[in-house]
Amino acid sequence: MTMDDKVMSRRHFVGAAGAVAAAGAASSVSAASSGERRGRFAGKVAWITGGARGQGRSHAQRLAAEGADIILSDSLKDVGSIDYPMARQSDMDDTADMVRAAGGRVLAIRSDIRDAASAADVVRQGQAMFGRIDLMVANAGIYGTSSIAAMSDALFDDIIQTNLYGVFHAIRAVLPGMVDQRFGRIVVTSSLAGRSGHATGSAYCASKWGIIGMVKAASLEVARQNITMNCVCPTSVNTPLIDNPAGWAKALPGDPEPTRAKFQAKRMANPHSPQGIAWVEPSDVSDTVLFLLSEEARHITGSAIDVAAGAMANNAA
Repeated sequence: MTMDDKVMSRRHFVGAAGAVAAAGAASSVSAASSGERRGRFAGKVAWITGGARGQGRSHAQRLAAEGADIILSDSLKDVGSIDYPMARQSDMDDTADMVRAAGGRVLAIRSDIRDAASAADVVRQGQAMFGRIDLMVANAGIYGTSSIAAMSDALFDDIIQTNLYGVFHAIRAVLPGMVDQRFGRIVVTSSLAGRSGHATGSAYCASKWGIIGMVKAASLEVARQNITMNCVCPTSVNTPLIDNPAGWAKALPGDPEPTRAKFQAKRMANPHSPQGIAWVEPSDVSDTVLFLLSEEARHITGSAIDVAAGAMANNAA
C-alpha cells in the first residue's frame, strides 16, 4: 500500500470539550457532543466501511440523525478488474458533510479494506478520536461479472479480497474493543446473491455466501459478550454498484447508445422481484440495518435478513 493510500481525509470537528484537529484538515465545523445528542444511538460510535456513497452513505446519515458519531472509511481508488469507477474523495467529503448536517461528528479515513493493517488503523484512529467503537457496518463491496470459464484470476481475487477478506479484516479489527467493553453490534452487507446463484456471478456469489457463513460462525464466539453479529441481504439496490455506464451497456446488449434512462426503463419493464419493483432504495436497506444495530434486535444474532422485495419467497425455507 502506498503512503497516499494511508493518508486520512479528515476535517476539524468541534465537540463540547473543545476542538479536535484531524490530519489534513482544511476547515472546522461544529457538532453537538455525544452527551447532548438524542435518538436510538445517542452516545454510540459507528464505523461504516464503504461509507463514501450508496448504501454506506445512507447508513451514515441515518445513524447520525439518530444520535451516533460516525467513522467513514473507503478506498477511494479504482480496482483494475472492475469496469465501473469507485467512489472519489468528493463523494467522501459530501457524505461527511451530510453526517454533520444530521448532527453527528465524523471522522473520514481513506482506507482499503483489502489490507488488514489498513482496517486495524481505522480502528486505532477511531478509538483515539471517539474513545470507542460500538457499532460497525461492514458494507464495502464490489461487483463484477464473467462466466466462470472466462473469468480472470484478477477479477476473482479482487471480488473475494474486497467482499470476503475485507469483512474478515474489519470484524477482526473491531471485535477486541467490543469484547473489552462487553458491547457491540455488527451488521454485514451480504446480498440476495448470498442465498441464490446468479449466472456470470460466481465470484460475487461465492463472496456473499461466504460472508453469511463467516458471520454465523463468528457470532457464536461472542454471543455471551453482549455482541450481536448479523447479515443483511438486499436484492438489487439503486446505487452506483449496478447503476453505472458499464451496467447500462450489459443490460442493453446491442444498443449503440445505452443510457441511464433506458437502463431504468428496462428494469421497470422487467422487474425481477415479486413486488414488481426494479430495485430497492438504499434507505430501505438502512431501515433493516438500523434495526439490527438497535437494542430492539438485541436477541437477534447469527441471522441473515432479506430486503429482497419478495425475491426469496420461492427459495427453500
